[in-house]
Parts: sequence; structure tokens; C-alpha cells
Amino acid sequence: MGFFDKLKQGLNKTRTSFNEKMNQVFSNFRKVDEELLEELEEVLILSDVGVETSTKIIDKLRQKIKLEKIENVDEVKEALKQEIQEILDKEDSNLKLYTKPSVILIVGVNGVGKTTSIGKIANNLVKSGKKVVVAAADTFRAAAVEQLDIWAKRANCDIVKKTEGSDPASVVFDAIKYVKEKKSDVLICDTAGRLHNKKYLMDELFKINKVIDRELPDASKEILIVLDASTGQNAIEQVSAFKQTAPITGIVLTKLDGTAKGGVTIGIVEENHIPIKFIGVGEKIDDMQVFNSRDFVNAIIE
Repeated sequence: MGFFDKLKQGLNKTRTSFNEKMNQVFSNFRKVDEELLEELEEVLILSDVGVETSTKIIDKLRQKIKLEKIENVDEVKEALKQEIQEILDKEDSNLKLYTKPSVILIVGVNGVGKTTSIGKIANNLVKSGKKVVVAAADTFRAAAVEQLDIWAKRANCDIVKKTEGSDPASVVFDAIKYVKEKKSDVLICDTAGRLHNKKYLMDELFKINKVIDRELPDASKEILIVLDASTGQNAIEQVSAFKQTAPITGIVLTKLDGTAKGGVTIGIVEENHIPIKFIGVGEKIDDMQVFNSRDFVNAIIE
């Protein structure tokens, strides 16, 4: 199965939901008028794009229709796809790993698929020729280290770990030392699943960041937040909460294959001005894909 076909299949629930609603609207209208735009706005809102973002998209679409004198319903659909893609293209979704070593710090609440995502991202990087090390710095959750160990073996990368309950910042310190010795390309650091109101966990994240900045001051660093797409609008709120503690540089959106709420992807980027870097569209190790806005839009709106 090709890259795009796999994406399309992984986004099946979102695509079906989007297209059913969209096609129903378009089949009910012969002419392009305000009522059509209102119906489209409702479809976007019901597809978890979010009220604010949906309104912005329709406002821009309205301007485009007037400016380009669009009178054909099919052209409206194409114009809508362009507007959505423009939102997703505003932010650069490329991973910025310019130095050797570079660091990826993974954050997010428990249950979003953080450990799995680390394994899949590591696999992606290893396949592209990078020498990857993962740091098991989620020492609070039972079995988190063991889980990451399994994923590291699957991804064919090294892991630095300590016993459960160890100081997370010390795990990262040891991992940086190991990366320097082995001349590895990328260090991926796991962190404890934390909520914005758990101050001690946020303090831990601050300590980890401090260690990285002190030991690798010139290294490229990505701070990626892992979000579960099936939580819809709640995912947008999680980004807002984490932004207050860490300078988030990108988003890893998981479980897109199991939800019809893939429209939240658009709202997350527009409301937080942070790019989607990876999307998870399945459970296999190679089902984590680098985000491509054009493919995404074409996969959800036919």
C-alpha cells in the first residue's frame, strides 16, 4: 500500500464523516449563496474543527468567492480545500534536527500514546539513516520504562534507563553523556504524563529542559506534545496548558485511525500556531507518518 493510500485508509472515519456531511450540503444547493456557506460552516463545526477556526475559514471562503466570482458548487469545494491547506501550511511541519546530536523532548498527558509515539518516531528516524537513542525519563508511571524498552528494540535504537522512581533529569543527563560517547544523531526523551495543574511534574519538566540546555547548549531541540485526536476539542486545551510551561515546537497527533474527529487537526494548528509534525494512523510501527498538509486535506475531503 502506498503512502497516500495508507493515510487515506487511516483517516477513513474522519473522511467518511466529512464527506457525508459535505456532499449532502453540496447536493442540496445548485447556486453559491450565503445559505450554502452557513451550512458548510456548520459541517466544519460538527467535524471538530472548532467554532473560531470554522468561522475564519468560511469568512475567507466568502471573500474568495466574491473576488474570484465563483458560481460553481464544485469550485467552492476546491476553494474550501485550499483555505484549509493554507491554515496547515502557515506553520512549518518539518523536524528541525540540524545538529549532531539533536534532541526531541516528548510531553503530554497519560493515555495519549506517548510511549508508542516515541517508538514509532524513533523507527522513522532510524529508517532515514539516523542513529537514535531514547531516554526513559518517565520514571513515575509503573511499567513505562519496560514499555519504552520494548519499543526501542522494535525500532532498533539504544535506550538509557534507570530503575522506576529515579530522578528523571538524571536519566536525561546520563542519556546525553551516552549520546556524546556514541556520537549518536538524535536523543528522544520521554517524560512523565503530566497535567498542567500537577506542579511537581511541571517542575520536573523544567529541570529536564535545564539539563538539556546546559549539557547541549547548541543542539537543535524539538519539544513535541502528543495528543489523542479522539479527544477532539480537549486536545486544543491541552496544547494551551502545556505552552505555559514548555515552548512547544510541534504536535504529534495519535489515534486518527480510530476517530471521526480528525477535523481537530485544523483547529489545533490555527488556534495555537504550532505545526503538526507527525500523525498516527494505525497501530503498527510504521503507521506514524510525517505530516503532509496536501495529502491530509485530500484524504479527508474528496
